[in-house]
This record gives sequence, C-alpha cells and structure tokens, in this order.
Amino acid sequence: MKKVRFAPSPTGTLHIGNALSAVANRRFGDSLLLRIDDTDPARNVPGGEERIVEDLRWLGVDWDEGPVRQSERADRHLEAARAAGLPQRFEGVMLWRDDDGSPTFHLASVVDDWDFGITHVIRGSDHRANEELHAALHRALGHEPPEVIHHGLVVGPDGKKLSKRAEGATVASLRDAGYPAEAVRAYLDELGLPRHDVQLDLTRIRSLSVDVLASLPDEELAARAGVPAAAAPLLRGAHDLVEARGLAAGVLEAPSNRRLLDPPTLERFVELRAPLPETIGRDDARSLVRELKAVGGNLRALRVALTGAERGPELWAVVAALPRDEALRRALP
Repeated sequence: MKKVRFAPSPTGTLHIGNALSAVANRRFGDSLLLRIDDTDPARNVPGGEERIVEDLRWLGVDWDEGPVRQSERADRHLEAARAAGLPQRFEGVMLWRDDDGSPTFHLASVVDDWDFGITHVIRGSDHRANEELHAALHRALGHEPPEVIHHGLVVGPDGKKLSKRAEGATVASLRDAGYPAEAVRAYLDELGLPRHDVQLDLTRIRSLSVDVLASLPDEELAARAGVPAAAAPLLRGAHDLVEARGLAAGVLEAPSNRRLLDPPTLERFVELRAPLPETIGRDDARSLVRELKAVGGNLRALRVALTGAERGPELWAVVAALPRDEALRRALP
C-alpha cells in the first residue's frame, strides 16, 4: 500500500503550487495523512490551519488520517534523536533549537514520516535540496527513507515562483474570482506530476470554468450564484460565478435609468404577462416574447423598460427571471 502525506505549514490559504502537491498526493496514494508542519512559530499565522482545511475541502481533497500537528509531537521527535545518539547539529543542520530545545522541521519531518509509515513523499522541486539530508537522517535513526518524487513548481510568466499576491496564486483568490472548485481541481488534475515548472494558466482555468458552469442544472447554478432558480437562464454563458452574479444583478436589480419607450408595446406586454403566474418557466416566457414580436412589438423598448439596458441576456430569460409584479411595475408608466 502506498501511504503519502500532505504537509503544509499553517501560513494561510494554500498556494496553487501546494494545492498541486495535495492533489498529486491524493491521486497517487492509497492512504493520505494530513500533517501540519508548524515547527516554526514565526511563520504560523492565526487561523492558518483552518484555511488549509477549508481549501482542501473546497477542492474535494480528502484525507484518511489527521490533521496531525508536528508541534504536538515534539517530545517524540526529541526522544527519537536521543535514542539514536544524534548530535544537535547533523551534517551541518540544527535538529533542535538552542533557545527552547524544540525540534526543527528536518528532525520532525523525518521522525513523522517513519512513525506514520509514509512510503512515498511527493512534493515540489523546491524541496529537492532536503532529499539527501533527510535520507541520511532516516538512516541515522535506523530506518530506510521513503521514496521521494519531486514535481515542477507552478510559476509566473517570468518563470519565478508565484508570489501569493499574484493573480490566481492562491486557492482563496481563485475561489473569490468565481471559479468553481471543479474547474480548479480539473486544472490541477491535468497538470498531474509535471517534471518541469509550469506557468499558471488562468486562461485554461477560465475555460474549464465555463464548461463546469454550463454542465450545472439550473437549480444548482442559481444556488451557487446566490440568485433565485428562475434567474438561472440569465447566467448561461458566464465564464465564472462573479460574472454570473453580475448578469443576474443587471436584471434583478431595478434599473436606475429606465426609459418608457413605445407605450403600445409595454401595454401589450402587460396584457400578456398579467394573467400568467407570479413566476413562469422558459416555455411560457419564450411564447410571450414570440407573441409580442408577432404583433410588431418593439422588443428593444421592452428590454430597456425591464432592465435599463439595450443589451444583455436573451429577452425571454429576462421575462422568466422577473416575478410578475416586478415586471409589470417596470413596464407600467
């Protein structure tokens, strides 16, 4: 059985490169340990662990064991070092600190990998420099090291590792930008275990986002956008949920620049809409628009009256999204 671990530091929302490691470990391993590498208090931030857990759950990455916090296993780390007779400085690297005697990342990581039966370590190539040290430390503690697989980093257009401040560099920023979790997860699945560094491709994530949103049934799409189910047709074609909410708001929010054009068209619309239920489906809405067009109605005038704009979602979708009383209010002088 292949047992792997994902071991982020609690420094806040996941970097997209760390998310790649999480997805790669989940796909590769039969069993996944979630370990929180919090041995450096100076780097830990309040709520950092909670944000990591939230990001992983949003991405659909589950784990079989943990979270295990390294800071709670300090006694075990030091015990293992003492039992093996290790000096404080091993191959030039400190294993525990002078000030408080707490174990450093290197000792804690190696002891935990052994104690939890990790067979494979999958991580970014920025950790490659630790491979020989950790292998030597494993052997000094009396056991064989796990197999190590390094993957390329997610970098910016300049080929350098993305700053968390860069667009799309964190899971939270992608979520806030309105990309559905399925699109981000699909992108990371596509990257797999890249042998070399890869540039973050927001265009690809956006394309996957369009596909995901298009596949959602009306009720779920509307729920994710936070709008009534009747407004779902307004959202079709949106690239992300932020854009979808904007499309809905352009119709559902009362227009501030409504102009009354072509009163006969608006009067006929009122006559057609008034006897119908408070909410209508797409078939009734399409039928109403067709009938209005058949008698020479000015559909542009109706759109302006209902939304305040001359362009936007299909008119039948606008009619279906607006409750009857609100539609009549906007059409009437």
